[in-house]
Amino acid sequence: MEPVRSMEGLVRCPANYVPLSPISFLERSARVYKDRVSIVHGDVKYTWGETRERCLKLASALTQLGISTFDVVAVLAPNIPEMYELHFGVPMAGAVLCTLNIRHDSAMISVLLKHSESKIIFVDYQFLEVARGALELLSKTNIKLPLLILIPESNKLLPAISKMTSSSDYLEYKNLLAMGQANFQIRWPKDECDPISLNYTSGTTSSPKGVVYSHRGAYINSFSAVLLNNMSPMLVYLWTVPMFHCNGWCLTWGVAIQGGTNVCLRNVTPKGIFDSIALHKVTNISGAPTVLNMIANAPASDRRPLPCKVEVMTGGAPPPPQVLFQMEELGFSVTHSYGLTETYGPGTICTWKPEWDSLPAIQRAKMKARQGLHHNGMEEVDIKDPVTMKSVPPDARTIGEVMFRGNTVMNGYLKDLKATQEAFSGGWFRTGDLGIKHSDGYIELKDRSKDIIISGGENISTIEVESVLFSHPAILEAAVVGRPDDHWGETPCAFIKLKEGMNATAEEIIKFCRDHLPHYMAPRTIVFEDPPKTSTGKTQKFVLREKAKAMGSLSTGSKSRL
Repeated sequence: MEPVRSMEGLVRCPANYVPLSPISFLERSARVYKDRVSIVHGDVKYTWGETRERCLKLASALTQLGISTFDVVAVLAPNIPEMYELHFGVPMAGAVLCTLNIRHDSAMISVLLKHSESKIIFVDYQFLEVARGALELLSKTNIKLPLLILIPESNKLLPAISKMTSSSDYLEYKNLLAMGQANFQIRWPKDECDPISLNYTSGTTSSPKGVVYSHRGAYINSFSAVLLNNMSPMLVYLWTVPMFHCNGWCLTWGVAIQGGTNVCLRNVTPKGIFDSIALHKVTNISGAPTVLNMIANAPASDRRPLPCKVEVMTGGAPPPPQVLFQMEELGFSVTHSYGLTETYGPGTICTWKPEWDSLPAIQRAKMKARQGLHHNGMEEVDIKDPVTMKSVPPDARTIGEVMFRGNTVMNGYLKDLKATQEAFSGGWFRTGDLGIKHSDGYIELKDRSKDIIISGGENISTIEVESVLFSHPAILEAAVVGRPDDHWGETPCAFIKLKEGMNATAEEIIKFCRDHLPHYMAPRTIVFEDPPKTSTGKTQKFVLREKAKAMGSLSTGSKSRL
């Protein structure tokens, strides 16, 4: 057999190959949509032409401060225009953007600054004291402190600045931009797999996991996110997902693809959401199920009529069908996505099928609550046996681990080759999430491997129990964890927040669950307490597990669960 020869006369050159980078989205929008509004935040407005100029000046100023290729630049800020600009300005300087969770304390921020070796940290005025505390902790080590650049409140004097010991301790954002040149030559990546951002997962202080994104992955996932969100040209996007979380599910870059308007919202409240939608004629929003729950249960005084159909992408945790049903009733069109920090945010999409339109409303919501299949930018998602790596049968019953492979999976964990290799063992990214596969191939999450409750040898999905609890008319929020039990090993324990003005006893809630679930799955303990949340809206189940553990074993009375 003759060896296969490549076709002659073909070359790879600058004419037909350019490393992919989301920086190009801003370059195009600044020409196509030059005079259209790019960002609005209260009285502050910028056009796409102005945003490009500000980002170029930012990149120029960073290089003047000594920032070079692959240096890490951190930011501690909410959803404000400066946070958006950093997503382009930092990569334009060839640097890597590290967005920090605004709910972290000084101790955690200091750990992450040290681990990332950040040269600069941009700090919103609201988090100045937290940042200063972190720098004070770092000053006791032998590392060079990052330069602090302060982002004051828009158009207002900042009294907190006077508390700083010396004005030389920081530089203000607007003064930094004044240093920059608008004709700055962008430092494009030489290799599209070069890092663009660093995102920390919610780990412990002893072992933070820094997820590294590439220009290529960010480019591909940004396009995918635009498709997932049904984003049309010149859309209006309301920022309720934190930009620090997976770079806003890559929509910090994605909105620029379509020349949309970014509506910034510092604090996410039901009134703020409805007012922004009405004022700016918002077409798209995204949010964790907790944000959807907030909207669905907003007081009548906070609600405003929707000026148009609002597309909503949700993810981060499986949304309870009852919440999806309520959102649809209000006029929102919800699309369910699923992913992790390691998959640049969204990795799957529950693509709607027309044949589901004729189903009863609550059944439609249950279908929409599935995680679906990989989006167009991801190569494949599967449910596999983590030991044999064989796919589980599509019987909607057999549980396995959710695994991904494709171009929108992280480069790896910064400075942790062992964890990277373990995550990629077998040629797939292992999520640690457990799920089943339906006959049409759509996947459905059942739990995190660490959250599944094993009671008397039976696996109990906390997600299934929570879905039933959310359908109770008096319950606003619910989170279920395992409580130790001397006989059964574990039994479900539910932490409940009731709707304002509503009442329900523990006995009533347990009976409700027993009427809608196999009895062994029904909670045997009800705690009336607001479930604690992360800043991205996920319930902190590790906190609840500790509380349930501290309760000790349930009484050793009747052993029957039938």
